[in-house]
Amino acid sequence: MPITVFVADDHAVVREGLASLLAAQPDLSVVGTAADGRDTVRQAAALQPEVVIMDIAMPQMNGIEAARAIRDRVPQARVVILSMYSTVEHVFHALEAGASGYVLKDSAAKDIIDAVRAVRAGRRYLSPKVAEMMAEVVSRSAAESPLNRLSKRERQILQLVAEGRSSAQIAATLHLSPKTVDTYRSRLMQKLHITDTAGLVKFAIQHGLTPLE
Repeated sequence: MPITVFVADDHAVVREGLASLLAAQPDLSVVGTAADGRDTVRQAAALQPEVVIMDIAMPQMNGIEAARAIRDRVPQARVVILSMYSTVEHVFHALEAGASGYVLKDSAAKDIIDAVRAVRAGRRYLSPKVAEMMAEVVSRSAAESPLNRLSKRERQILQLVAEGRSSAQIAATLHLSPKTVDTYRSRLMQKLHITDTAGLVKFAIQHGLTPLE
């Protein structure tokens, strides 16, 4: 069975061009089109397409709000946002709203078919330029993580503290003296600007060093 696709864009030339491009693929079927966000949500609820492609900037209801509404009313549908905006903020808001894909208009003809197939298969799809930008953001965020202030030994001790181990237990596990463990614990608090053990536990959970049980 072909993948059913709905196309929404307020520019008729773009909308009709995408619909024609998609309809020419043997494994895709365009079931409808719309020129504004509100009509997109209404038709998506009625037609139940597997994939909805829509512009981020549309009249009556923008693509972000429409994505949220479609997620609520047609939860099985996958949304691909089509946009001229390549900022982190726009991409973040789209993904937060439930979009599974983000394709830039300047590469739509090249990327949109791959995007439809990918999101229908349960994968996320970002235009190469967007994916590269997001990878740089993630890399920069990781580099700025407060975990990078800590040595390997300090991270080990932080995890064990967060797991509720006493200084004596940590010392036995890591083959250190309890006094050395206490020194590490004090240094951790100084580096992270944390004043108590509860704060260390919270930090460890927030940064994935230990699970929240």
